[in-house]
Amino acid sequence: MSGQLKEVRNRIKSIQSTQQITKAMKMVSAAKLRRAQDAILQMRPYAVKLQEMLQNIVSNTEGDIDMALAANRAVEKVLIVAITSDRGLCGAYNANIIKLAKQTVREKYAAQFAKGHVEVMPIGKKAYEHFSKNGYKVNDRFWDLFGDLTFEHVKEAAAVAMEGFVKGEYDAVEIIYSEFKNAATQRFKVEQFLPIAKVENTDGAKATKADYIFEPEKATLIAELMPKILNTQFFKAVLDAHASEHGARMTAMDKATDNAGELLRNLKIEYNRARQAAITTELTEIVSGAAALMG
Repeated sequence: MSGQLKEVRNRIKSIQSTQQITKAMKMVSAAKLRRAQDAILQMRPYAVKLQEMLQNIVSNTEGDIDMALAANRAVEKVLIVAITSDRGLCGAYNANIIKLAKQTVREKYAAQFAKGHVEVMPIGKKAYEHFSKNGYKVNDRFWDLFGDLTFEHVKEAAAVAMEGFVKGEYDAVEIIYSEFKNAATQRFKVEQFLPIAKVENTDGAKATKADYIFEPEKATLIAELMPKILNTQFFKAVLDAHASEHGARMTAMDKATDNAGELLRNLKIEYNRARQAAITTELTEIVSGAAALMG
């Protein structure tokens, strides 16, 4: 009986230590989440409007202007940008991104993958480790991007994708990431980065012509605007993923803390019952011994 009590006491101490760690990690993630959330919420309206403007320009510009980043061609070579976190302990966040990336390859680019024409650009250590170990062609230049998350570093990754598309190294570029909604909700997305998507009406007709005034001339302005807007879109996806990671981790640590509390309650009940049984047994033995001496 004493051995059982000691085992339960050790389990209680172990769970209490774990609960302290999960509480601390929840607080750290909450602090990081606030900064990451502010960053994406401040940037998103501008990024969304810029993307709408770019799609309208591409949809309504006639063929007299060469727009290499909007060129639609037969898809032979594909770049998949998979954005995960560097660390775990954030629930199924990383697993869902990796699962969606593999599902996209399987459903949309199976033929290209069979020919070895699908390349993965992992951003985040978890994506890099998974795709490197599972036979995927990996561009490993930017997997540690979250170590120094700035617009300049993200722009370098976007530039590789854009240059590769213009040179014909890729015919399509897809970004797979988690769109931040709130601390408890993330939406996992596959977003076409290149070629730039065109806007179509619901009936499939060409989009209504947007009324833009170009100054200087249209060709010069579009050549300058396209890379800058695409850099912004890429950065938005990374910021979305960054905020989603901290939200997922905070939620996971909150649930882990609650689960530890439930385990502690059950173990304390078990401990008290075992202790009560031990005391009852000892009292019974004492009373029986005393009765034997008196008899």
